[in-house]
Amino acid sequence: MSNIQVTRWVMTAQSEPCVMRQENLDAPAAGEAIVEVAGCGVCHTDISFLHQGVPTRAEMPLALGHEISGKVVQLGAGADEGLLGSTVMVPAVMPCGECELCRNGHRRICRAQVMPGNDRHGGFATHVTVPARYLCPIPENVLANHELWELSVVADAITTPFQAVRSSELTAGDLAICIGTGGIGIHGVQIAAAVGAKVIALDIDDDKLAVAAEYGADAVINTKGLDIREIKGQVKAAAKEMGAPSVRWRIYETSGTKPGQETAFALVNQGAHLSVVGFTMAKQELRLSNLMAFDATVQGNWGCDAALYPEVLQWIGDGRIKVSPFVEKFALEDINSVLDAAHAGTLKRRGVLVP
Repeated sequence: MSNIQVTRWVMTAQSEPCVMRQENLDAPAAGEAIVEVAGCGVCHTDISFLHQGVPTRAEMPLALGHEISGKVVQLGAGADEGLLGSTVMVPAVMPCGECELCRNGHRRICRAQVMPGNDRHGGFATHVTVPARYLCPIPENVLANHELWELSVVADAITTPFQAVRSSELTAGDLAICIGTGGIGIHGVQIAAAVGAKVIALDIDDDKLAVAAEYGADAVINTKGLDIREIKGQVKAAAKEMGAPSVRWRIYETSGTKPGQETAFALVNQGAHLSVVGFTMAKQELRLSNLMAFDATVQGNWGCDAALYPEVLQWIGDGRIKVSPFVEKFALEDINSVLDAAHAGTLKRRGVLVP
């Protein structure tokens, strides 16, 4: 045993409140680490597991939560001893680093990957045991201007849109269309703007659009009540007014809704790249021949390559990505009310549960 008692809030059944469990934590296995949790962000994926029928890979009872920051307090044999005592980001998806896929640069689809809160207990707890290989130490210049708990959201809400923008090969002067500006979406707006792209933000909430305009969007469009033709017309007009390209649009769907995904696909034009970042169980009917006719690309986005985390933290340290305005601190014991609020969509900022 590790001599550490862990308190976890575990999911025991679909749509049921999480339950507190306490037990002695096993000593970390070879290559693993125990991280004392400073904060764990509440993601739409957690809501999908709890309320929308999406199955976890590990059996219940299971502590959810994959946006984790904290301090390394124990290491297993073979882990980098320099990590002990360091403050770290825990990547939301951790590859094995050894398989053929990993060796060939396809770490995000590693078949031995570990996702806390899915493959094993996650961060809605006082401690979490994870592979040590891709733990990412947080630079001092980042810690100097941020609380450790608030940096937890870097693990998904910021790194995932960073990966989407990087994969789309967005460059300065391109047009970036961000659909959904809450949660992950607002960080997509910031990242696209930091690249130097011209940014149009779409949402159905004027308050969220106002924030998007403050943090990098050159134009905002409230799509509530608009049909696809009207949305396309307004996007084209905004692009023309700001002198953006009329083709090769980079489209980022982060709303995780059926209307958002329908809008995203409808905006695909010649040479466009559509990044599917948000998740929904809803199905839709598409004309895939549009991709052929427009020589366009649609790409899924499963998290972020763990190797990119240091660069993301560098951007945060440089001030290119803001974190603090978009997070709100809650006590871990308030988990059920916070999850309910996230499910209802009433949280104005991303909730972070702090032990």
